[in-house]
Amino acid sequence: MTPAASVIRPTTMDEPVLVLNRNFEPLNVCDTRRAMGLLLMGKAEIIENGRGIISTTRAAFPRPSVIRLAHFIARPRPRVKLTKREVFRRDEHRCQYCGATSTRLTIDHVVPRHCGGGHYWTNLVTACPQCNRRKGGRLLHEAHMALLKPPIEPHPTADYLFGRYSHESVEWAKYLQGW
Repeated sequence: MTPAASVIRPTTMDEPVLVLNRNFEPLNVCDTRRAMGLLLMGKAEIIENGRGIISTTRAAFPRPSVIRLAHFIARPRPRVKLTKREVFRRDEHRCQYCGATSTRLTIDHVVPRHCGGGHYWTNLVTACPQCNRRKGGRLLHEAHMALLKPPIEPHPTADYLFGRYSHESVEWAKYLQGW
């Protein structure tokens, strides 16, 4: 087996589809299979179809890239999940003490856990291994270190939440602007 043959490519039914609320607010990203189920049950309508068709033995269906739900879904304002990946993304994959970029970054608690620091957005930063060792289990003033910028919870804009899919479809841009 060649290296190119071992790469798993998404099938047409696994491609991402942007799901909009009835008022065109971006809600979610699902795969084409789920989007087709919503369309066939009458729970959604196609807004953008820039991907061609899906052919079956009995019919041909447009392959959606953006769908809109038939009914409005009331939901609380979204929040960005606190994960290691999101902390790296917020800090732009840069050490918050020295500014270095590396592929071997770690997560550091600004106020160490044994000093009462918790696992929340304003206490977690990205750090290179050298700065993390230098700081150790001490507070910033004890280690004579400073942060490049204060850690905050990222704003859950549509561009931030769904921006990683922006390369998938150019049709999505007009629906992600302004939310």
